[in-house]
Amino acid sequence: MAVRIRLTRLGRKKKPFYRIVVADSESPRDGKFLDIVGTYDPLQDPARIEINDRKLQDWLTKGALPSTTVKSLIKKAAVAAE
Repeated sequence: MAVRIRLTRLGRKKKPFYRIVVADSESPRDGKFLDIVGTYDPLQDPARIEINDRKLQDWLTKGALPSTTVKSLIKKAAVAAE
């Protein structure tokens, strides 16, 4: 079972809100997931990114691979935290 860290879409039409989740790579985008690692709200100014660092590091050490979008969000969150 390959595990990915990726986004699931919430919100309503034209008002997206995303959860950063750990899920099996073969499950659907908005399907079952193993854990919620954070949230991303692109409509805030600036966009709000909340990530639980402890959970994220735990899953990365277990071998979960982040999607390209989640990688960029992690970098933005790290820069904003400094």
